[in-house]
Amino acid sequence: MKYFIALVHKEPDSAFGVSFPDLPSVFSAADVEDDLTVNAIEALRLWAEDEVLPTPSSFDEISARPEVRSELASGAFLTRIPFIEDTTRTVRANVTFDKGMLDAIDAAAKERGLTRSAFLASAARKEIEAA
Repeated sequence: MKYFIALVHKEPDSAFGVSFPDLPSVFSAADVEDDLTVNAIEALRLWAEDEVLPTPSSFDEISARPEVRSELASGAFLTRIPFIEDTTRTVRANVTFDKGMLDAIDAAAKERGLTRSAFLASAARKEIEAA
């Protein structure tokens, strides 16, 4: 999985701004700090629909850049944003669950109108992106 380093900045009385030093044309914003990662993931995903993402620079490479150091000195901070590539290629996987857990998964999937696979993939994506 790829992780891109994002630069987060906030001026008084404004939303949080998120930019990606590796992707100068990608940006996002969030009114509250809890929405930073979700909004940044969406911005990456939307940009990747039309463009090929480069290999991400490391934290050390990003933090050594003069323009980033200047932003950090002004109160900005860095964060890692996960990117899960949508390949549209489906593969079969054999997994094992406790019977009670599988029943609960199936019930939750049915309640949401999803297949077991779609439910598990959605739950896994949310967990990975929240990390």
